[in-house]
Amino acid sequence: MTYEVDLAIPVEDALEDLPQQGYMEVMEVIAGVLVRPGSWPPLGGWDGAVVFGARSWVAFTSYVDGIEVYDIGWAG
Repeated sequence: MTYEVDLAIPVEDALEDLPQQGYMEVMEVIAGVLVRPGSWPPLGGWDGAVVFGARSWVAFTSYVDGIEVYDIGWAG
């Protein structure tokens, strides 16, 4: 199944401000989330989840067709 990723506007802005290494790591974390839908929080609710990379994190919620990333961070 193909899933969609929606990025909240502040996340889009934050991605633009990251250095290349940070951008790549955050995108890898998002990709890792997509391939493990069993680890997503309950669909369509108010629950969210946070997944960590080596120096980054991604906060998201889930829906039937994918995830919405509402916050990211990178300790660069």
